[in-house]
Amino acid sequence: MKQTTDNFSALGERVLDIERAAIDGLYQSLDESFNAACQAMYDCKGRVIVTGMGKSGHIGGKIAATLASTGTPAFFVHPGEASHGDLGMITADDVVLALSNSGETAEILHIISVIKRLGVTLIAMTGKPQSTLASLADIHISSAVAQEACPLGLAPTASTTAALVLGDALAVALLNARGFTADDFALSHPGGSLGKRLLLRVADLMHQGELMPSVTADAPMRDALLEMSRKGLGMTAIVDHQNRLLGIFTDGDLRRVLDSRIDIHTATISEVMTRSCVTAKAEMLAAEALKLMEDKKINGLIVIDEQGHPQGALNMHDLLRAGVL
Repeated sequence: MKQTTDNFSALGERVLDIERAAIDGLYQSLDESFNAACQAMYDCKGRVIVTGMGKSGHIGGKIAATLASTGTPAFFVHPGEASHGDLGMITADDVVLALSNSGETAEILHIISVIKRLGVTLIAMTGKPQSTLASLADIHISSAVAQEACPLGLAPTASTTAALVLGDALAVALLNARGFTADDFALSHPGGSLGKRLLLRVADLMHQGELMPSVTADAPMRDALLEMSRKGLGMTAIVDHQNRLLGIFTDGDLRRVLDSRIDIHTATISEVMTRSCVTAKAEMLAAEALKLMEDKKINGLIVIDEQGHPQGALNMHDLLRAGVL
């Protein structure tokens, strides 16, 4: 019978109900075995090796990635490849986390003897506490669910969700125990937006040296406009003869001057500059500079040192190009 849109929605709700119930049932798995698994991973001097076949393997790969990105060195080893050479990746300092809903996955059971010979702590996550894998493991975490969301009871659905959630619980528990911070997370995600916000400094983005716009206070206004045009930042720093910052002149200041009766051909830049300008420090996070610009409703910043000497300049476009916005 052809399904209607209403039928699809009802079936989707049924899946969510079953998987929600599966997650609710996991609270009983957060017992001494869970604590022991966390402790073994926390004390591990090597890496956490995650393994699993089929859908459990896909979940295992995600768990390994989550562990690795949250302060617990980990990677995934395919159990089928393990028996053909990849077991060499496992050392005596490692901990193995093996996922199998049935606890009878042949490819995993086939490599347990070697894991045992290495003296590696074996943590099993299965849906069958009486299974072979559970009985052979040093620590067993139950991921048992009452039923799969698949109406045929065949496709791994609720069981893989349960394993994924338990993997997240392990990773986050370890994250907290290690005192893992947002800065630590950024170091393993330098290409992501969070990494850019937490790693990029103003010094990494600012225009400096010959690229920084700057004129002295006695310069004619036309010279300042030429400097702004050459450097392309929509502003220029105004300095005294000791190179101390006195003010700034921006595109916005130019518009205000054009609305006034000031003769732009004869005026010096000191007559029209903004004296109390907002500045930044080179060691500031780029994200802090962005917030400063947003709060002050400005598009650019002069970067100064402790003595008030300009070191560089940056504008909103620099932050946009860097992916900080």
